[in-house]
Amino acid sequence: MERSAQRGRFLALEGVEGAGKSTQVRLLGDWLTRHGLPHVVTREPGGTALGEQVRRALLESDRVIPRAELLLMLAARATLVDEVVKPALERGVVVVTDRFSLSTLAYQVRGRGLPEAEVRRLNTFATGGLEPDLTLVLDVPLGVGVQRLDRRGRAPDRFEQADADFHARVAEAYAEFAQHEKTIKRVDGTGSVDEVHAAILALLGRRFPETFGGAAV
Repeated sequence: MERSAQRGRFLALEGVEGAGKSTQVRLLGDWLTRHGLPHVVTREPGGTALGEQVRRALLESDRVIPRAELLLMLAARATLVDEVVKPALERGVVVVTDRFSLSTLAYQVRGRGLPEAEVRRLNTFATGGLEPDLTLVLDVPLGVGVQRLDRRGRAPDRFEQADADFHARVAEAYAEFAQHEKTIKRVDGTGSVDEVHAAILALLGRRFPETFGGAAV
């Protein structure tokens, strides 16, 4: 999908479980608010009434077969795109989402083993071809992510409970896609919350100076 001069920026944050993306999405939204930049912050699955129902089903159900998991994710994504993302971009608003299409390639394709070409085709159908202008992958070792999850003190969801091999495949997918796709960039997520936030702002300032030029914490 071509980006018109008036279209807003579409940014996605990604990463393995415990990478800190949800915290960084919140901080980026706070920064946009302080600087008076109209924006929408959302998440996947979620962000709409249907999406939140799908989120509960996916995270809390004892078992969901991989094909059903994919189709539920894409139903939530199609709704999010049409109800939230596209209208905001058409208003010239910055959209920041906690996960988007790259999660599907990492989790459902590499993690669950679904066929990549078919998943990409279905994802394109669900999104109408819409992709983020930039996807930031917070890069942390799996062990660091596990330690962070343990410190939260809540029961793990269905994805977090997956075995170590599954999470290793997801991490490898993020690294591989970031290496080969220009709109995906890795950010070192091992520093403090403020250090990671500063690194994200610096990258956005270089990539989109008209929106984030001179960005500072």
